[in-house]
Amino acid sequence: MSEEHIVTANRDIRAEAAQIFELIADPAQQPTWDGNDNLAEAPQGQRVRAVGDLFTMQLTGGQIRVNHIVEFEEGRRIAWRPSEPGKQPPGHLWRWELEPAGDGLTRVTQTYDWTDLTDTNRLKRARATTADMLAASLMRLAALVESTERSVEPS
Repeated sequence: MSEEHIVTANRDIRAEAAQIFELIADPAQQPTWDGNDNLAEAPQGQRVRAVGDLFTMQLTGGQIRVNHIVEFEEGRRIAWRPSEPGKQPPGHLWRWELEPAGDGLTRVTQTYDWTDLTDTNRLKRARATTADMLAASLMRLAALVESTERSVEPS
């Protein structure tokens, strides 16, 4: 039996890609929509702008992760590899892709790829990451951005 190492979920969100991307590229915003309930907080002022940027995040269990940006296209795509402070990333990757879908919609795809994961201590958690967990983040992200969109529309 083959094991799937890439988990993906997508959703059309009624908002502009740039608005959605701001919530993803600013680590301080990520805990507000994290569907895995794994992210506690990130210091302000870490907005990602390029491949090679780093941002830190505290997990709900108190651990700190340094996230290495490995893909970046403003408003369209961002991906990072988390690691423990002072260590090389063990090989798993989180990616977000945003594609205008017309009629005020943006197709948002989240991918968790653990194909290159080398840390055997992380395999159990990697295997437990499901498309439903990714979809929960997309649902929270949509609820956050769509409620913001509605609140700024003129009545």
